[in-house]
Amino acid sequence: MQTHDWSSIPLEKLSPHASRKVIHTERMTVARLWLKAGAVVPEHHHENEQVTMLSSGRLLFFMEGDVYTVSAGQTLVIPPNVPHRVEAIEDSEATDLFSPVREDWLRGDDAYLRGGGPR
Repeated sequence: MQTHDWSSIPLEKLSPHASRKVIHTERMTVARLWLKAGAVVPEHHHENEQVTMLSSGRLLFFMEGDVYTVSAGQTLVIPPNVPHRVEAIEDSEATDLFSPVREDWLRGDDAYLRGGGPR
């Protein structure tokens, strides 16, 4: 068994509008993300199933021609390989679970996250 302390995990500043802390396990990636109001995560897709649990704020998810508003206390599941884009309506904090591990993040192949500017 292994334990992790979020307070000891370094905060990674992706852009002036987005930051994260990440834990990679054998089969999952767990990330805490902070998006400032107006932040945009451009459309992207990945092989991973994604579960986003919002603890504060509101986010808009654009997927398959639909728009989903996710508010604090709600959870959204994104199936593998579904293109999606995210906009922060308010300052928001989310926990994302990915299965399998986000190999692209381990490789540093996540340039789409590093813009994150306002719309």
